[in-house]
Amino acid sequence: MSSAEPTPRSTASGNAAVSPNAAVTQNPIATQDTPVRKSITVKAGLDAAFEVFTAGFDSWWPRSHHIGPVPMKRAVMQGHVGGRCYSEQTDGTECDWGEITAWEPPRRLVMAWKIDPQWKYQPDMAKTSEVEVTFTPVDNGATRVDLEHRNFARAGAGWETMRGMIDSEGGWNGLLRMFATEAEKQQ
Repeated sequence: MSSAEPTPRSTASGNAAVSPNAAVTQNPIATQDTPVRKSITVKAGLDAAFEVFTAGFDSWWPRSHHIGPVPMKRAVMQGHVGGRCYSEQTDGTECDWGEITAWEPPRRLVMAWKIDPQWKYQPDMAKTSEVEVTFTPVDNGATRVDLEHRNFARAGAGWETMRGMIDSEGGWNGLLRMFATEAEKQQ
């Protein structure tokens, strides 16, 4: 992806147009290792929200988001400490990308994000970032889901760009909306 692409601008008709001379950074590069924090409230109970996020992971995780060498068939999150987070590929292989390090249903999970800045599998836990997700009941039977993705600098060179991508619309912003849509369908 180019770091500079044309920016949309409004036309008299209100439709977006692209200015050929404008440039923006699509994935700003972070200069400090600050966590990416996202929250969303879903119209689903605590148990249901946790279940959809974990056991139902494949129902909302996009097929485009994987690090395997061939298309992804299924996304899996094993529900226990030491559980694998992996994708099953269309050629029958499996591609690890994470590991559960804390499992406290239906309130909290933590996973090692075992993906390096080149979007390859990183087996060394000392070089992985970490994702913590908490589930809190709120009014009217809804659940607030708070996600914190942290410790990017452990990954080494290129972590800044990776953090920027994770903090973008194609990262946790859009992913949590996909999760919420699926969780609310399950009600």
